[in-house]
Amino acid sequence: MEILSSLRAEQPTISFEFFPPKTDKGSEDLLQTVHELGKLNPAFVSVTYGAGGTTRERTRDIVQRIIKETSVPTIPHLTCIGHSAHEMTEILDNYAEDKVGTILALRGDPPQNQPDYNRSRDHFKYANDLVDFIDEHEHPFEIGVAGFPEGHPGTQNRLVEMDHFKAKVDAGADYICTQLFFDNHDFFDYRERCALHGINLPIVAGIMPITTLSGMKRMADLAAGSRFPAKLLRTLSEASDDDDAIRQAGIEYAITQCQELIDGGVSGLHLYTLNKSSATREIASSLNF
Repeated sequence: MEILSSLRAEQPTISFEFFPPKTDKGSEDLLQTVHELGKLNPAFVSVTYGAGGTTRERTRDIVQRIIKETSVPTIPHLTCIGHSAHEMTEILDNYAEDKVGTILALRGDPPQNQPDYNRSRDHFKYANDLVDFIDEHEHPFEIGVAGFPEGHPGTQNRLVEMDHFKAKVDAGADYICTQLFFDNHDFFDYRERCALHGINLPIVAGIMPITTLSGMKRMADLAAGSRFPAKLLRTLSEASDDDDAIRQAGIEYAITQCQELIDGGVSGLHLYTLNKSSATREIASSLNF
């Protein structure tokens, strides 16, 4: 239970998220990035899982390599849309064989090439079904679940949202890793609402440093509902059209955001790296990790 114990420690942790590369060169580059960021002694790194299981094999391959070639604890993401109980058992058996100790359990999305995907036929309807399934597996996995400081995009009623989230936690979750956010008020409010619902798990804050304006616009499209505070937009606007200045402004905003979270007693910081190490190293160094 190495990862969970670190999240329960007095000092906040730092961790990093990657996505599985599509090419052999991309995999080699990613392993180099993991080696570089491993020097920061992260509590863990995680590897994403494509919509509808589209990166199933690539996710496992890169998880296996990180485990074998580095000393960094590694968490695979796992989504349940489109998977049968038999397939899920096979995936969990394979991860148990790989010595994976923790899984981030998510509902996920249907593949983009299936706009009319029928969810009613799925064995796992919600993330709590997957959490319960993993919890019942013979291998004792630690289980992480996703939190939504800005609100779950599929549930407008935030009271109902927290009831659904409590069901996911009660199914067997051990810790929470949030989706990205840019306003710390959203995180602290979310943490308090969790406490009011009797949810007292470690909550790791998802942080995405903005390094380009084009990247921010793509993020706005992909992460539906993400709020960009006026303070952040003003900071980036003052950088004008200078790419280096925009990058530095985004990094400094992320550093300030992270420091406020640390001062507020966050369990951990989870940085979305986009498979690059430069900005992540700058942020971690400024925070004395």
